[in-house]
Amino acid sequence: MKAGYLRVSTDEQRPDRQIDALNDLCDELHVETISAVAKSRPVYEGLIAKLNPGDTLVVWHVDRAYRSTVDAILEVQKLHDRNISLMIVSLDIDTATPDGMLVYTMIAAMAQWERATLSARTKQGLEAARRRGKRLGRPRKLSKKQARCAMNMLSNPGANVNCVAKLYGVSGRTLARRIAEFKKLPQVKMERR
Repeated sequence: MKAGYLRVSTDEQRPDRQIDALNDLCDELHVETISAVAKSRPVYEGLIAKLNPGDTLVVWHVDRAYRSTVDAILEVQKLHDRNISLMIVSLDIDTATPDGMLVYTMIAAMAQWERATLSARTKQGLEAARRRGKRLGRPRKLSKKQARCAMNMLSNPGANVNCVAKLYGVSGRTLARRIAEFKKLPQVKMERR
């Protein structure tokens, strides 16, 4: 049996390209939506557990199945110990042959290098943006003007953080945090109802 394993990192990503590449080659396809660095991959683990000697695990590319060179080599060795081979379609590699295993090991190392290089570049870019004063992350839910208006409302006797927050469509905690940032003082105490 040839079992195809497909992985995408998020629900927004589509596995269509992988499905098109593996559909005609495999007896069955198993799709997983999970980050490559997740500690547990239930679909992958379930598929590996049910493979039998003589079966082949088929993936589109090595980084769709494995996190690192070490992970890839160890996992393939476990498969080989059970007489299960790995086929990487995008590279036309079958680890059942010595040449295929050699090429696979080199490709796994290059995939890890590429992932590490991308991560380092991303971190460098974020750090450069921070040094230039760029605020990273999600946009603020309240502008300075809105925070100022909310502070004015809260200065009235009997005003409640949660009630004022509802006027702006945010939680009381978000409003209190934004006002504290704006005033650069400890956070406004929230009243509970």
